Amino acid sequence: MLKGRQVSENMKVAASWSGGKDSAYALYLAKQQGHEIVNLLTTMSSGDKSKFHMIRSDLLDAQADAIGIPLIKKQIGNETYERDFKAALAELKAKGVEGLVTGDICEVAVHEKGWLNRVCSEMELTPIRPLWLGDTKQIYLNFIEAGFRAIVVRINPSKLGVEWLGRVLNTGFYEDIIKLGSIDPCGEGGEYHTVVTDGPYFKKRIELLETHKHNPKGVFDYLEVKDFTLKPKNNNNNNGNE
Repeated sequence: MLKGRQVSENMKVAASWSGGKDSAYALYLAKQQGHEIVNLLTTMSSGDKSKFHMIRSDLLDAQADAIGIPLIKKQIGNETYERDFKAALAELKAKGVEGLVTGDICEVAVHEKGWLNRVCSEMELTPIRPLWLGDTKQIYLNFIEAGFRAIVVRINPSKLGVEWLGRVLNTGFYEDIIKLGSIDPCGEGGEYHTVVTDGPYFKKRIELLETHKHNPKGVFDYLEVKDFTLKPKNNNNNNGNE
């Protein structure tokens, strides 16, 4: 199991929450390291969808409900991203948060090198990145082994076909991605994004009831989640290796 880069002191922290696999797995590892996760933080592109993964607001709420950790959603502009993000961090710090957990594996393409370290330093918060510079093949396999379930909701059409939308991340998905050769198994080249519907710390699971695939020209293809429900967990749930 990938343990990630250890932080010397257990802290009261918030977790940057995209709704996808990397943020979910980073939270899992941070909890294993002994940190107390008091809030999830999601940046929003509009009132009803998250930035980057474009997950609808009520589905993010359902994830927070299923996990049992309060979610803070902050609308952040493209031109004012850093200022708005720092304002959100300041609110968390005022509540006693000492660090920020992120699912970053490598530098985020839209930011300069070292952006998160700089921002956290300026806000006097400790960045906690359990996946940082990890092997993406091993991270993927560990994510599945831990018992998470995630579904592909966004793809780069120059990298993957629309048939990948709606696929569950399991061993079969991994084998198919590896066969392609040029696609990072964790999507670190922006090839795909996911929504997590279950995991080892989820107290409930999310079931997607109705979805629709969209492939508009010139932008990312995406899976519209039209209806979903929260369901109680039971002991015979599998870990997604269908």
